[in-house]
Amino acid sequence: MQVVEKSNEGLSRVLSVTIPATDLKSRLDARIQEVAPQMRLKGFRPGKVPASHVRKVFGRDLMGEIVNDAVNETSQKALEDAKLRPAAPAELNLTSDMDRVITGEADLAYEMSLEVMPEFEAIDPATITLERPTYEASDADVEEALKEIASQVTSYEDKGGKAPKAADGDQLTIDFVGKIDGEAFEGGSATDASLVIGSNRFIPGFEEQLVGAKAGEDKTIEVTFPEDYGAAHLAGKKATFDVSVKAVKSPVDTAMDDELAKRVGLESLDKLKELLRDNLNQQYARASRFKLKRALLDVLDEKHSFDLPPKMVEAEFDGIWTQVQADKDAGRLPEEDAKKSEKALREEYRKIAERRVRLGLVLAEIGRANDVVVTDQELSQAIMAEARNYPGQEREVLDFYRQNPNAAASMRAPIYEEKVCDLIFDKAKVTDKAISKDELLAEDEEG
Repeated sequence: MQVVEKSNEGLSRVLSVTIPATDLKSRLDARIQEVAPQMRLKGFRPGKVPASHVRKVFGRDLMGEIVNDAVNETSQKALEDAKLRPAAPAELNLTSDMDRVITGEADLAYEMSLEVMPEFEAIDPATITLERPTYEASDADVEEALKEIASQVTSYEDKGGKAPKAADGDQLTIDFVGKIDGEAFEGGSATDASLVIGSNRFIPGFEEQLVGAKAGEDKTIEVTFPEDYGAAHLAGKKATFDVSVKAVKSPVDTAMDDELAKRVGLESLDKLKELLRDNLNQQYARASRFKLKRALLDVLDEKHSFDLPPKMVEAEFDGIWTQVQADKDAGRLPEEDAKKSEKALREEYRKIAERRVRLGLVLAEIGRANDVVVTDQELSQAIMAEARNYPGQEREVLDFYRQNPNAAASMRAPIYEEKVCDLIFDKAKVTDKAISKDELLAEDEEG
């Protein structure tokens, strides 16, 4: 194998690799000697197919496999010999006439174009000083969460007063028959149906016409089905509903007691409060880690300055800009961004792309220097967790990641980043600082 460096500009390299035809022929001879005894061909006794016949019939296919293996092997060895660390997989371009290579008439030649990792010294994690914002769930936080649960399990009781009228938020028990042109239609009738006025469970205009209804009252409601209604035979049609109101109930405050806890599957109010406190503290711990990580990334960005691989930056920017364009087309751009020119937005988001690439390289270098790895078990657990986000489709998700190495690699990257951050947090000087809940949960801007 002969390797020549054809270009060396900044972080870009182009290597020319040549593998002599004699080397390929030797590999082909060895491969034929290996497979010939195993072949079963018509007209020959088992294991007695002549090597010359194997070469004539299968030589081209075997040489194709050999060329592919040779490119993989020699490209990796060329990088190792040149002591190059690619920032991304190299681009390979065959420069020889492959028909002549396959027939053994020409050397195999190809070029490798790549960007290498920039040379820089990563900061020693032990020299980093950070503050971790902390907040513990208070009794008031627990009570607020308890009230939210109580509001979600609303109870109703018969509305008091003489001939009480239904109001927004009341629950009615009704029978109804729906008709179009005076004829009842399929699926338009129900008995003892429960309806909360204002819940918008029924078609537009239905619930509003029951405001003021009394128990024992019969009403005829006129509505028009929406044009986009799910049942095509009803879409856009005018209809009437003969409604009999059987009961009117009003919502009552749910007592925050043991009965509430039992309604959500726990044995007592104390157990419910304990669970809520734990859940809140987990939420606050995640927010605390997010802010601590953001502070760490700011430090790493500030302490490192080096040339970035242009293609990596461009790929990162393209991903960001695609999302910006999609948000712009859908009218989802933040008001502040919507006021900016495209040139200003491009400059701003390119800086974000550069920051992300720089931080990715720094974290990768710190991880490499400290032997951080993502185990197959950790990757499998992450993929299983992702699959559980798609109930009923878990098998399809798992198969997707098994069949798509790039997708699995995309799952590995965030795990690796979190492990490197954990390593830095362990080595750095981290002190806790108590802050308010509002401060902890305040959103940070992308930077």
